[in-house]
Amino acid sequence: MKKSIQLILGVLILAVCIAPLAAQEAEKDAPAAGAKKSSANTTALVLAYIGFGLMVGLAGSGSAIGVVTGGSATVGALKKKDAFGSYMLLSALPGTQGLYGFGGFFILSSTISAQTGGWAAITALQGAAVLGAGLMLGIAGLISGIKQGEVCANGIAAIASGHDVFGKTMILAVFPELYAIVAFAATFLISGFIK
Repeated sequence: MKKSIQLILGVLILAVCIAPLAAQEAEKDAPAAGAKKSSANTTALVLAYIGFGLMVGLAGSGSAIGVVTGGSATVGALKKKDAFGSYMLLSALPGTQGLYGFGGFFILSSTISAQTGGWAAITALQGAAVLGAGLMLGIAGLISGIKQGEVCANGIAAIASGHDVFGKTMILAVFPELYAIVAFAATFLISGFIK
């Protein structure tokens, strides 16, 4: 698990470091007439696309890891006690972080598309805002999804051992979710600032 997080964070750092280089290469390829506007727009688009990728990719990765953690616990728990309905709900709970990442993408891309000039008029500040929102929501979704999966897996194991902890596990599993919700709400607020 730690190696997968290290790999994801390594790719994240690499993407953020390569973004300015990609924008510089695009500036070199820009035609001479209107090159300044084109290069600024290209930089903004590169920043925004990296932000969107991080937003959806990291949040989705956190959900995938969290759901697999809960699902693996469910398979083991079914050997002890058949409470598949409870196990399934707890296993699926970490899947919401990926939905928050997609929701953030939808909100920000709709905001930029709706502005006068659409994507052609995106500014470097807007691109940076999307990158910041992508980092924020992506990392919050990644970590909270993984940790929520661990909480749910422990609850599944406890239910399989005969303890009546379904409701308590649901309550405790909501705590990591709160931080993904806060990041999603902040993304919504950022969309209001970049209009």
